[in-house]
Amino acid sequence: MHWSAFRLPFAAAALALATAAAADDFHGFDPAKFDGEMLSAATLKAAVADAAKVTPPKNGKNYVFAFANLDRGITFCNKVESGIKADAGAAGIELDIADNHLDGATALANAESFVNRNVDYVIEFQTDANFGATIMQKMDDAKIKVTAIDIPMGNATFFGVNNPRAGYMGGSYLAQAAIAKWGADKVKQGYFIEGELPQSGAIPKMRTDAQIAGFLAAVPDFPADHVLKFDSKNTLEESFTQTNNLIGRIPTGVPIMGTAINDQATTGILRAVKQAGRDVIVVGLGADELDTLMNEPNFVASVGSFPERYGNYLIPLALSQLAGKPIPPAVLVHHVMITKANVHDYYPDIKSANEKTIDYKFPQDEFAKYLVSLKKDPELKDFQNLIPTN
Repeated sequence: MHWSAFRLPFAAAALALATAAAADDFHGFDPAKFDGEMLSAATLKAAVADAAKVTPPKNGKNYVFAFANLDRGITFCNKVESGIKADAGAAGIELDIADNHLDGATALANAESFVNRNVDYVIEFQTDANFGATIMQKMDDAKIKVTAIDIPMGNATFFGVNNPRAGYMGGSYLAQAAIAKWGADKVKQGYFIEGELPQSGAIPKMRTDAQIAGFLAAVPDFPADHVLKFDSKNTLEESFTQTNNLIGRIPTGVPIMGTAINDQATTGILRAVKQAGRDVIVVGLGADELDTLMNEPNFVASVGSFPERYGNYLIPLALSQLAGKPIPPAVLVHHVMITKANVHDYYPDIKSANEKTIDYKFPQDEFAKYLVSLKKDPELKDFQNLIPTN
């Protein structure tokens, strides 16, 4: 795959929410303007050299970074890991990798291992919000700087999904696709299934809440008791099981619409409803399960997060911080809707299908009002830098 093919789709590929000083351009990396294309090995090594002048490697030879992955059984996480390995390898950075297995206690044990190894930097991808403070206390005590992926952790730099926008995109696309398929009147008779992830706290909840809000923006009089929510635990298997438990509550003959915290949980909804012989469409989040998107007619779209490019941001972010450069407290991914018809525009190795898609319109006015409500939410008062301005 040639990254140059992504330059136009990825213009302004990350949104840096700078409540602190504006970030510097460090060897071609400015988080507010970076297009997501991997820096050259020579550039990355030059960045390492400059960072080492300010923060020398602890072992006196080379940087050792640690990456704690969310779960290697999840496609999205594997793509994130592959990207980090590619960038670290090109930069000459030794990488210590652990698997958090979707478990807070395991994440804490991995963090303690990183501290004991005296690593230079940690990239943390862990799901249990209850363990974040403890993990960060250990990192702070050891004077190890951290970037946290998707789940905020204390004073760690945040990198990840723009939860309100990504969720609102997915929910509103699902509603508009459902209306195009069944008509507005029949959609109002249907049921909306949402796969949540409560263990990860308020920030991923912004994603799943926004999926519901985006859906309701297109179907404002949808019955409240037709919105069915469950704890997906971030996995296809749990989503499949929980959806099976819900199907009995849904009358026969009505449409079912589903989405969830990620592509895997969305796929669990799809498989359970199809197995029951019911009529369904789903929209995913992440666009990391592209085979499912392309081969399942009822999986109509996914919100692209481009996990394979995370490393292109994460390694330069870490080096910028080690070099003493000002960086924003949060860098959010730029999202686009990926469909069977446009997938080739973003993934040139995959041929787009000659398939008609809806004329999707993002409900910007409704979204702007939704953001105002988030800003006023007391549960989010400590996370204002993770709420976009538009």
